[in-house]
Amino acid sequence: MKKKTLASLLALTMVAGSLSACGKTTTETPAAPQATEEASTEAAAETETTEEAETELVSTADLPSSVQELNGKEYGENADYISLYDKYGKQISIADVTEDEETGLAYLNVDGKSYELGLDFLSMAMVYNTSTEGTDFATEDEVYAEWWKYYITRWNYMLPEIPLYSNEYYDVYNTQIKGVEEHPTNPYWNPALALIDWTSEKEDNSIILGDTTDLSGKFRYATFGASNPGASDHDIYRLTNGLDIVAMTKEGGYEVNKTVVDSFDEVDNEDGSKTYTVKIKDNLKFSDGSAVTAKNYLYFPLAFSTPVAAEAAGKDHARLLYEVGYKGFAAYDGTNEGTDGATKVMAGIRLLDDYTFSVTIDAQYLPYFYANTYLARDYFAPSYKDLWFGDCDIADDGEGVYITGDFYAKDGDSYVMAKHITESANNTDTTYPYTGPYVVKSYDASDKSAVLEKNEYYAGNYDGAVPSIDKVVYKKVIAETQLEDFKSGGIDLLSGITGGSATDEAVALADGSNGAYAYTHYSRAGYGKLGFRCDYGPVQYTAVRQAIAYCMDRATFAKDFTGGYGGVVDGPYYTGSWMYKAAVDQGMLLNTYDTSVDSAIEVLENDGWVYNAEGGEYTEGVRYKKISGEYATENDKNYQSVDGAYKTVEIDGDYYMPLVLNWYGTVDNEFSDLLVTGFEQNDNIAAAGFAVQKTTGDFAPMLDELAQQQIYGYYSGTPMYTCFNFATGFNSAVYDYSLNMTINPTIYDDYQAYYIKDEADIYWN
Repeated sequence: MKKKTLASLLALTMVAGSLSACGKTTTETPAAPQATEEASTEAAAETETTEEAETELVSTADLPSSVQELNGKEYGENADYISLYDKYGKQISIADVTEDEETGLAYLNVDGKSYELGLDFLSMAMVYNTSTEGTDFATEDEVYAEWWKYYITRWNYMLPEIPLYSNEYYDVYNTQIKGVEEHPTNPYWNPALALIDWTSEKEDNSIILGDTTDLSGKFRYATFGASNPGASDHDIYRLTNGLDIVAMTKEGGYEVNKTVVDSFDEVDNEDGSKTYTVKIKDNLKFSDGSAVTAKNYLYFPLAFSTPVAAEAAGKDHARLLYEVGYKGFAAYDGTNEGTDGATKVMAGIRLLDDYTFSVTIDAQYLPYFYANTYLARDYFAPSYKDLWFGDCDIADDGEGVYITGDFYAKDGDSYVMAKHITESANNTDTTYPYTGPYVVKSYDASDKSAVLEKNEYYAGNYDGAVPSIDKVVYKKVIAETQLEDFKSGGIDLLSGITGGSATDEAVALADGSNGAYAYTHYSRAGYGKLGFRCDYGPVQYTAVRQAIAYCMDRATFAKDFTGGYGGVVDGPYYTGSWMYKAAVDQGMLLNTYDTSVDSAIEVLENDGWVYNAEGGEYTEGVRYKKISGEYATENDKNYQSVDGAYKTVEIDGDYYMPLVLNWYGTVDNEFSDLLVTGFEQNDNIAAAGFAVQKTTGDFAPMLDELAQQQIYGYYSGTPMYTCFNFATGFNSAVYDYSLNMTINPTIYDDYQAYYIKDEADIYWN
């Protein structure tokens, strides 16, 4: 997994008044490829501060969005623009940054100018610029926490999604399952990980797990073709994959896995790169009893750094992005050795002997706050050769690893091996052996259930635990009937129960069961949200996202949804995390977006949503915004409501976009149901000049519409939806969103967490 997944993958109660400005009011801008309007937009990214400058609501009515101003422009040092981090990131430290005392927003002071810092810059600096040299900070932790505070504050201003509740989770279980109290679940350690320490007193020594999300069958690589895995698929992945070099602990941290690793050495090289040399133990086995060797740790990352796997997945997973030599290796197509640096040899990976390999991290990704996670799960997870390589293999002649055989062979324009990789990613049986505590014995696509059996050859997790439960049944449950299913014995453990009525019912069931059932609970590291496709339709404008937040009563929504078992957060954080506590101590300023239709109207009017469908002055109904014909994208011109009643209209060469939000909600979901009144039919939404049109469907099609890609095979092919409701979970203590806010178009589709292009991250060459 790339670091996005580590953060989630990837994967994560403030007090503050409303913040009204993005930054200072006087500006100095760099030379721009276009004049006036574009130069004015750049003012959001680069500002010259003066003592007289005051914070005020800065009008953006006549400015294009960042999506529009980047449309048709080329990225690169010798092109139109690059990111501000690419320009200055490696040169600066936290000592070069100042904080606006009124807004909490951060500014970089370099070359005699002051630049407002955007999400991309801050997410990168947070993990790559933590050196204490030349600063007043004593530790890297303190530097990280300061960057983290700035990132959360910027996120809170840009509002790429709206947190609506952060709840308590209750896991209720059949007490024939023993060990849950001694080895409980927590935000980082879910049942799929925790059950390795549990036992079962059931006659068949089994446990039945239930989850409300569908299994798709992508068990071999849950993130295949996507940026984030489905929760159920990820659980099966966790149960069937193991023997990590660097393993996640119960506390959500990462440590070298002593069950697997015989020796682990690291060397800082003169060029700034770092080499890790790993020797694995010689007694590790796959589920079929065959030996796990050093090669097995290299097959997966090598395959998924090639154009062959990119074709198979429909995207470039770039597993070895951070290693020396990645660019040339990823460009090699089997025929272009030496052309524009393309090479079959991956110089940063060495196969040293049957049980030893080395990995060299490129200097540009160092120093890195979470450096040991470069070798964590989904980076170097062992896999059976035939799974990703078929009859091909790898070798090392002394300069780096390369792929042997016909791996790059083509049939016409397509790679032959791409089909094999796609089939392998969707393999749901024992055709290829597994490395985790369990193996998949059967999968029923019709009812989304899987049966797993214990892997007798599994060496153990990071603290040596091996499973004692023989069989795991994983099935889909319906939220409305899950407790009935549980009481009837159809499920042994229900995880993540939340919401007032559901929690009340679960607690009452356990308390009144005379010991037959019990529960454990913990605060959620994450939140339910209204998410956006932040580069499309009205929500490409920050003011629109802010206005939606002002229209919603988030505190009441959270209370209604959780039944008092939770609250609401104002950013992407877990209140139990150490960095959150540090940021609070440092006086982090966040906008709580207190409910106010007047505030919503103010930010909308200031952003130019002051027209009707005829281009006249807005008085009632749905607002429209004028987009200059110079900047209107094809998506802008074609934007319309789901029913076609509201459409972007052209008037005298300019385009007027309706303030219509096309919302995709999931079915059989209490969260979606509550959003009908809290969002779709919210009186404030209508009073502010919005219209919301709802479509409901299953989770996988919703993800396709969000990504605007055929990841699960459901995308309609035409962009339509702007709003989506689902959840964010911080699945480890590693908090790293580097690259996930990128404006670099070459990696944007693969890495972007919110499809947002922060205007402050643009540096015009």
